[in-house]
Amino acid sequence: MSTPRPVLPPPNRRWLFPTLRGYQVAWLRADVLAGITAGAVVIPQAMAYSTIANLPVEIGLYTCMLPLIVYAAIGGSRAMSVTTTSTIATLTATTLVSAGVADDAVTATSDLVTLTLLVGVILIVARVFRLGVIIENINEATLVGIKVGLGATVALGQVPRLLGIDVQATGHGFFSTVVATIEALPGTNAATLVLSLGSIAVLLVLRRWAPRVPGQLVVVVAGILLASVAGLPRVGVDLIDPVPTGLPLPALPPLDGVVALLPGALAIAVMAFLESASVARGIRSPGDPQVDSNRELLANGAASVAGAFFHSLPAAGGFSQSAVNQRAGAKTQVASVVTAALAILVALVLAPVLDYLPQATLAAMVFVAVVGLIDVRGLVRFARASRIEFWICVTTAVVGLVAGLLPAVIAGVVLTLGTVLREISRPRFTRHRAGSVLRVSLGGGLYTGNVFATQRAIERVLDEEYAVDPQHPIAVLEVDASAVPMTTLTVIDALADFDRDLAGRGVQLRIRGLAGDALALARKTRWWTALERDGRTAPLSPVEGDPPASSAGDSGRTPGTRAPVGPDEGAGE
Repeated sequence: MSTPRPVLPPPNRRWLFPTLRGYQVAWLRADVLAGITAGAVVIPQAMAYSTIANLPVEIGLYTCMLPLIVYAAIGGSRAMSVTTTSTIATLTATTLVSAGVADDAVTATSDLVTLTLLVGVILIVARVFRLGVIIENINEATLVGIKVGLGATVALGQVPRLLGIDVQATGHGFFSTVVATIEALPGTNAATLVLSLGSIAVLLVLRRWAPRVPGQLVVVVAGILLASVAGLPRVGVDLIDPVPTGLPLPALPPLDGVVALLPGALAIAVMAFLESASVARGIRSPGDPQVDSNRELLANGAASVAGAFFHSLPAAGGFSQSAVNQRAGAKTQVASVVTAALAILVALVLAPVLDYLPQATLAAMVFVAVVGLIDVRGLVRFARASRIEFWICVTTAVVGLVAGLLPAVIAGVVLTLGTVLREISRPRFTRHRAGSVLRVSLGGGLYTGNVFATQRAIERVLDEEYAVDPQHPIAVLEVDASAVPMTTLTVIDALADFDRDLAGRGVQLRIRGLAGDALALARKTRWWTALERDGRTAPLSPVEGDPPASSAGDSGRTPGTRAPVGPDEGAGE
């Protein structure tokens, strides 16, 4: 008796609070504890990430409020924590620099409202047109390349704060930051350097030996205590700007910067969705519903739109805080609501305490977080397994270091689409000769991207067969088109031209197995009507000498059948 195959749970179709479906009261304690534990990581981390974009730390605090609540109401992942990430913060910095507003804190904060709103609108529009699957075609090599460039750029950008020197180069490019940092090295503050190295050591040690301890909270509390008790400001350690007490007031987005911010918003939207979808799948438990790409587009878009009016960074799911949330036992998105409530409490009560937070502490947190983005193992894996993906990864990383992260995202997307088009445009067919008949079985659809390449590949096969036995040339080319589910008039016209070319070299074209929508469209053309009238179209039938059909999944090669024709067998580009 065979064991029934396990059925994966379908995506949750409940629109509001889908993770609360079947909620049990016994889960509440676990959700509350997980929300508090995650908040100890999320809140200081988001405040640190806001400094990447040269924005006030309270912007990161505000990002831990409404976006978390909105995602909890719409999102499908039970444990994902949606605030912001180092990738999004860096792209935000790059976008604001490109728009020429990064040096003015008031203008930058105002334009951030517009940028975050644009990101949300783009994601919601993508949901309306169901573009989730298309965006997911951006491959892992592109993401690794972007993150390598991002990790190197952001890590270097934190070095001035770690050393206590004044270098304002964030978002201006990797090499400009290198030059500016080297020039400012003589001004290194010893106390700041010691605090930075100590904070980095604590974060690394706790991550390695006590992963359940919130290292970010530990170094924040330690930094505040040292600054207030030991008088770090007196020895030149810079503190963050004062954090205003209270909740953010709603703000309307200025529209005069939309054109300048739109390219960056598009790049941020793509990366926000990719990161969130990746995290949602990575932390999904076996019993959880499948991740619905279009639901995630809507949830992340709505989180950014809602957060935009309250000075939030663009929203995205972060792996570190989501992993903390999951390890702490989060059952549903109630944990995220608890984290948001904790952020509100910090803004209302603890904001004056945050005024004693050293900048070096936040810089150490960012540095440790982004160094992990430089995925050396991923580069080595691509180098060993896929030369094309390795060079996509390297090219994207180099573009990010040389030209900036926005061009890197664009380059990565273009390279990915190029490889996709290259792959799907390759001719795929098997061939078998029986006397003067050559049977060609198409291995996939025919469309504008590959029809001409397929024709050229078949012509090369005919030339090969003639060269082998010129005394007995091919008289009939029979094309098995049963694998062509649909087609276009462009393809039909190309086949008609191919038919005339074959007739010129004394070869008759027959097409077998065309059905469904493809056949219905073909019958609307005169050429196909003539083909049917001449008896050159029919359902598939065995040809003399044809090998017996093999069962599905048979990996052996049937005698007399050639291997699939690909780029290495005369069917290349």
